[in-house]
Amino acid sequence: MDLVLIGIGTGNPDHLTAQAAAALNGADLILIPNKGLGKSDLAEVRHLILSRVLTRPVAVREFEMPQRDASGGYAKGVSDWHDAIAGVWRAAIAAHPGPKARVALMVWGDPMLYDSTLRIAERMGDAKVSVVPGITSVQALCAAHAIALNEVAEPVLITTGRQLRDHGWPAGAPDTMVVMLDGEASFQGLPQMGIAIWWAAYVGMAEQILIAGPLDEVGPAIVAARAQARTEQGWIMDIYLLRRAAPHKAPCI
Repeated sequence: MDLVLIGIGTGNPDHLTAQAAAALNGADLILIPNKGLGKSDLAEVRHLILSRVLTRPVAVREFEMPQRDASGGYAKGVSDWHDAIAGVWRAAIAAHPGPKARVALMVWGDPMLYDSTLRIAERMGDAKVSVVPGITSVQALCAAHAIALNEVAEPVLITTGRQLRDHGWPAGAPDTMVVMLDGEASFQGLPQMGIAIWWAAYVGMAEQILIAGPLDEVGPAIVAARAQARTEQGWIMDIYLLRRAAPHKAPCI
């Protein structure tokens, strides 16, 4: 069995590449995760994409995403969760009555960046795994704000909200940091002066929200907008870029 992981961008059907559209049309079966109430929009976006790009009948099957149990520790909880998801994939594929030589999964953003689909695919035994790259939320964030990811000849750190909460701005890290998977607006734990932020929720989607400015000025507005959007939509997916001023210059915004 060929298992194709297809990056679909950040929710905008226009983000789909021609390569991704061809891969979807070449599949025998497309699996779509159903993450339950409050996150049905994520499945609906996948169905919308398929309605726009499929030029031939392709079987589509939804599967229920298992819940992660963190009671035994983060690492073990994630590993057990990945095992459970792989088991659900196997069951969904086995239950499909038609051809299933080529199975496709639509991955938010790109499978290589802070996504576990590739790690779950490793648990699928003898499946041959291939990847179609997609537009990442990092690319979409910078495009939405019309900013460069890096300063001239400077490196960038891409990290998670958990890391930012636990360690702050790491010693020796670059002056530009992109934070993903942050459920708690962890930038609130940083020194507020001398840092600029470019924040986006639902980046690339119709619901997109953008806020940018000095962190000490716009931080509270981001927290409020984030809370309101989560209440209204039932879920939120956001990302932000932080840039601190070097001693010889002020943060650009």
